Amino acid sequence: MRLLFVADGRSPTALSWMQYFVDRGDEVHLASTFACQPNLKLSSLEIVPVAFSGMKSASTASSKPRSGIWGASTLILRTVMRQWLGPVTISRSAQRLRGLIERIQPDLVHAMRIPYEGMLAADAAGLAPLLVTIWGNDLTLHAPSTPLMRHYTEWTLKTADALHADCQRDIRLAKKWGFATNKASLVAPGSGGIRTDIFNPPAEPVETPLVINPRGFRAYVRNDTFFQAIPLVLKFRPDARFACASMAGERQVLEWIEKLGIGPSVELLPARPHAEMAELFRAAQVVVSPTTHDGTPNSLLEAMACGCFPVAGDLESIREWITPGQNGLLVDASDPVALAAAILRGLNESALRRQAAQQNAAIIAGRAEYSRNMARAAEFYEKIR
Repeated sequence: MRLLFVADGRSPTALSWMQYFVDRGDEVHLASTFACQPNLKLSSLEIVPVAFSGMKSASTASSKPRSGIWGASTLILRTVMRQWLGPVTISRSAQRLRGLIERIQPDLVHAMRIPYEGMLAADAAGLAPLLVTIWGNDLTLHAPSTPLMRHYTEWTLKTADALHADCQRDIRLAKKWGFATNKASLVAPGSGGIRTDIFNPPAEPVETPLVINPRGFRAYVRNDTFFQAIPLVLKFRPDARFACASMAGERQVLEWIEKLGIGPSVELLPARPHAEMAELFRAAQVVVSPTTHDGTPNSLLEAMACGCFPVAGDLESIREWITPGQNGLLVDASDPVALAAAILRGLNESALRRQAAQQNAAIIAGRAEYSRNMARAAEFYEKIR
């Protein structure tokens, strides 16, 4: 097949999905909304900025530490600015994408995320079948945020010929936002699934009371709740340790740690490649994902595949994977007391951890294994091309 992906070419999630079709020998083209140099053998790469993604600050923001309270405010302000002003940039960028589609003549255009890749592709639609992927916050956080975001979300879902989401909840919500009930849809992990040759359980049960938060510093992750929960956990388990991925140098987090007096128990880590994250997950007893908006987080599935006991925000999408009290615990992500209690239960109840690890291994093998899910995706492509 000749495929054109409209995606953030820096995203490991998008790259994992595209890698399958590159390896399969398909002709893969990428229109990236951000400047990137992906390590993929693409047939072509073109940068098509939208919603200010061509600005230097936008392309580097994810790797720069922010400073203090102003840093957290800046993160929120940037999101709000893009929600209000980003949609007005779509029409001009769509002209460029339309020219690219006319030149490549793809069998299928796959836009990975509604804002703003799906919106961009929908505005340039009509020359090839359009598949749109919904990512975790597209419909619950971004879609209702402003009148233009609402308009473009509805337009994208009405225009799309097919839909991919990482949870059933988003297929249900998409139909309320205008996606026709007779159109094709696929539910599969956003990155294509879990590579079990990388993410797999430890050879022996983990004895170290290590808790890992892999979610980084994002507007919809309640890291304030997480750090407030740490001293509550340490009161009963002073031996507990906490590892925080993609938070090294984060000034806001450093202020919280100093204020709460938990420095000796917390390690802030830089972003790490998949193989190193797998080792970290295998060394931990509990993984924490305290989010208020989410689909199916890839990092949560990866941790579950490595035997970590999951503690996550109580969201409809997460309940598709976790049954509270059986293979994990779900809590109000804004409640540090409830989060601390769940972490303590995960650390203290070894039988529950073993039960969860067994169930989660079966869930990952049955529903989230990479090669199986991507074979389903390839069949889906053939159906809708």
